[in-house]
Order: sequence, then C-alpha cells, then structure tokens
Amino acid sequence: MERRRDRGNARPVRHVLLHYNVPPDGRAWRCSLTLRQFPSLFAAVLALTATPLSLAAGSASTGPAVEKFGPVYDVPRPDFATPTDLAYRAVFDVATSPEAVDQLNPRIESLARFLNMHVRAGVSAEQIKLALVVHGAAGKDMLSGAAYKARFGVDNPNAPLLAALKAKDVRVVLCGQTAAHNGFGREELAPGVELALSAMTALVALQSDGYRLISF
Repeated sequence: MERRRDRGNARPVRHVLLHYNVPPDGRAWRCSLTLRQFPSLFAAVLALTATPLSLAAGSASTGPAVEKFGPVYDVPRPDFATPTDLAYRAVFDVATSPEAVDQLNPRIESLARFLNMHVRAGVSAEQIKLALVVHGAAGKDMLSGAAYKARFGVDNPNAPLLAALKAKDVRVVLCGQTAAHNGFGREELAPGVELALSAMTALVALQSDGYRLISF
C-alpha cells in the first residue's frame, strides 16, 4: 500500500496496488483501486459467487410427466422465461449409444427430461408433442427385449424407457437403412417402433409437419 497526493489537494489518498502476471510473457499488469471503492467491489464479488451456489443447491429428480426416467433440476426464476402457452413440437435425432450393452441410452432419456422439465415449469402435457428418430449405433436400442437378449445376452436397458415414452404418445421411428444394415427384422423391434425408409426421410417429413429438430 502506498500514499499518493493529488495535485492541488493536500489530503493523502490511499491506493491499493494489485500486481499479477499474465503468462506466457510474464508482463506485470497494474491495477490501482482507492479504499473507498472496496465496499462496492466486495459486494459485487459476493453477488457473483452467491448466484452459482443457489443454482447448485438441491438435486435432480424425475416426474411429474415420466416418473422413473428423465431427472431434471429446478431453475427458479430463469432470466429466459419459459413460455407456458407455446405448442412444443420437437423431433430428437439420436444416432449414438453407449458401448456397454447393459447401459441406458442417455440421448433417448433426454425426451423424458424434456417432458419432465417443461411440465414441471407449468407447460401442459397436452401442449407437448415429441418424436424420436433413431439411426446409426442407436439402432440396437430399438430392439424388443427378446431380440436384444438373443443378440447381446442381456435385457434391453432401454425397453422400459421406450414403453414410458410411448405411454406419453411419443412417436418412435427407426431408420430402415440402419435396420437393414444390421439385419434387424421388423419382428425384432420393440412394441410401437415405426420403421421408416430412412432417418433422413423421417426427419424431413416431421420438420415439414412443424416439429423442431433437436440433434445430438
């Protein structure tokens, strides 16, 4: 801390000098603050550090739309207001799947999260219309329990999730090119799974019908 005198003013003004280096050139930057500025600076720092803590409090939970899947966090008073009078029509494009065959596909579970977070925020379930278009590595997740176990030796971890989504009128579509490439017969698909000519076909058609694309 050093004392400086303003020109034309005999009163000493105390300044705090903050020194820090910025890599890689090691140049020293110098910042001078008067002591009178510290209360407002300290309050600003407290405000910035307190906000993330309040958002981090609590834990994710499922429901109310899908009870056993799709855990989400509550976000009190978001700056971007959630429109509760909007018709939410979205198609999810999912092409990846965990390598472990006994692991739930989190991309598919995102549909349950979408339902839960918006219904919890005050959007009526009747205003939400979702579709799932699956291709690529995620194609195996569309198999029935029996077909999945015959191919991979374990129960399909996604079967209960697919059933829960179908119960909420979610449209589930499998790319026919993916099915043919992997040798998946129509009789091997889980109940309610539709077979399309291709994922591209389904995505274009659904977007033409007013669905907004959500891609991973």
